[in-house]
Amino acid sequence: MSEKFNVAVVGATGLVGETMISILKERKFPVDELHLLASSRSAGKVVMYGNKRITVQDLADFDFTGVDIGLFSAGSSVSEEYAPKAADAGCVVIDNTSRFRQEKDIPLVVPEVNPEALAGYVNRKIIANPNCSTIQMLVALKPLHDAVGIKKIVVSTYQAVSGAGRRHMEDLAKQTALMMNGRPFESELYKKPLAFNALPQIDVFEDNGFTREEMKMVNETRKIFGDPEIRVNATAVRIPVFFGHSESIYIETREPVTVAQARKLLKNAPGVVLMDDPGKLKYPTPATDAAEKDGVFVGRIRQDLDDDRALSLWVVADNVRKGAALNSIQIAELLVKEYL
Repeated sequence: MSEKFNVAVVGATGLVGETMISILKERKFPVDELHLLASSRSAGKVVMYGNKRITVQDLADFDFTGVDIGLFSAGSSVSEEYAPKAADAGCVVIDNTSRFRQEKDIPLVVPEVNPEALAGYVNRKIIANPNCSTIQMLVALKPLHDAVGIKKIVVSTYQAVSGAGRRHMEDLAKQTALMMNGRPFESELYKKPLAFNALPQIDVFEDNGFTREEMKMVNETRKIFGDPEIRVNATAVRIPVFFGHSESIYIETREPVTVAQARKLLKNAPGVVLMDDPGKLKYPTPATDAAEKDGVFVGRIRQDLDDDRALSLWVVADNVRKGAALNSIQIAELLVKEYL
């Protein structure tokens, strides 16, 4: 990657946007010019990129001509309006929202799982970044799916509040402080307290009784694995953790699989960090292991008590890093290496 590229970050002052900027520098992405874009409310703010001070520009006034890659993370409505405009100007958009994920002619990519799908970017010059929960689940399940085939997934997620954005993190901190001081629950964002609680609803309920977050995991898994027949049943829960999503995953496989085999496959899998030693109480947690880390951590691998074609796993990852910003930049790295 000797050539350098002009990069725009849309949503540069949000949690994911800030992390994208940091990771671009950490991973020495070949940036020539970096454009930081946000709404008019944030325009004029100054953001550090290494030792360089960059002023945030108003997205509404920005011309994407000459920009090679656009990293979008400012909400679905923003992407719907501006991603096609950027693509028409010659910019390849990597979109972190849900807006384009289920469109057939737009690739939905996790580099460790389906890098070959990236070739489809030529259709519309837009690439979709999957949901954070889907990303970490499929990074962990990919080596198992390749080896023994997965026919069913049952997953319960325990999702950090950062997945909903900075306002929700601030709200959780406020709730916690109030309740620790014996004061009544107050929140502008939640009808029930999240502090010291667990809320089995993320996003709105669909007609089938599942939430939109849960159906994202169903539909995205099928698209990324290229298997419309794979069965996925998801329950998504918000918990009072700031960074790091956790998932309890049960899989049914087409061929028999042992715990030892699964550990060997996962130990050598790209992006996976195996932490599975029950005798030493070794297993990953979001706060102590995943937060601010790039890996997908896997532990608590167990054989089903009655079925040699079924396993349970515990999977943890930083939802803002691997679940959003890092995955987007890994896509960009693959893009410049193989296609641009």
